[in-house]
Amino acid sequence: MFDIGALELLVVVVVAIIVIGPKDMPQALRIAGRWVGKIRRASAQFRSGFDAMVREAEMEDMEKKWKEQNAKIMAEHPDTEMQPIAATAETAAPTASKNPPMSADPEPAETPERSSGQSVKKPAPPEAVASKDDEPMLPLGKSGEQ
Repeated sequence: MFDIGALELLVVVVVAIIVIGPKDMPQALRIAGRWVGKIRRASAQFRSGFDAMVREAEMEDMEKKWKEQNAKIMAEHPDTEMQPIAATAETAAPTASKNPPMSADPEPAETPERSSGQSVKKPAPPEAVASKDDEPMLPLGKSGEQ
């Protein structure tokens, strides 16, 4: 922002020490720091207010475009209103026929794999799987430390 080099900064520090004096320098730097802080806070507040106004203007523009697009679509298709879907035989049928009751034997009677003589291998339940060191494993997202 400001093009201040090391030589210019050194000149400013030497002049400040001569004019203000080494005794009052800490107090002068504190005052200068407070002013810089106030200026930064004011500029941040101005920037955030300006950004909010820009966002609101963009939202208004988007809403205007959406309304125009909606009006255009409604003008192109005036006769298609939202109507309930007519009941078909599938939706009118009771759900009990779709989902038969569970039997005592969860295994299907005959599958293509079983009819061909091949055995079907079932995966082991998760609690039966052991780690390399046979230590109990914690669920994901949990740690042993409390």
